[in-house]
Amino acid sequence: MTVNPKDYLEMGQKFHGHKCPAMPSGLRVGAAAMNKLGVERAKDGQLLAILELGEDHCATCFADGVQVITGCTFGKGNIKKLHYGKWGVTLVDKKTGRAVRVTPTAEAMLGNKKSEFFTKYRMLGIPASEVPDAVVDPLIVKVMDAPAEMILKISEVFQYELHSKKDSFAGFVCDICGEMVVEGYGRPLGDKHVCQDCYNKA
Repeated sequence: MTVNPKDYLEMGQKFHGHKCPAMPSGLRVGAAAMNKLGVERAKDGQLLAILELGEDHCATCFADGVQVITGCTFGKGNIKKLHYGKWGVTLVDKKTGRAVRVTPTAEAMLGNKKSEFFTKYRMLGIPASEVPDAVVDPLIVKVMDAPAEMILKISEVFQYELHSKKDSFAGFVCDICGEMVVEGYGRPLGDKHVCQDCYNKA
């Protein structure tokens, strides 16, 4: 079954909150990775997405497209950020360890950055939600309709070494604030068992 990123555009825009070219780019990258591996959207933790994004730079909206289409989400814990300040994504089939790395081409990224969306709006501090549809919609169409070979670099499939971990169900109530804490994050404070925040304040 082939994953079509256009099937997820409306869902992605609702989830993301505004129109921009970066979220659709994440849809395209995620779909290309899934199709290369021959996998379906993760209902649980079947896939792992490793993002190379950082913080506080343009086009981090890309991550929401990846989450929407792959089913790899921060809530499920099957998506990670490497903080490289790049837009590469490695998608791993956790059952087999088969993986592929996909990234938008530099040319595609630079083309978006030269558009009015960036030069006349985003780079001047105007929120993406306030950019007119007439400016942003053509960019979205361009991202969604461009042939994959024009806008994406897709690696060959390779083996990724996974380190298995089990989710923790153990927890305790902090002796100071009274809030629930996952067991592995607790700290001893005298004769008390406390959360990190209360430990730091003490």
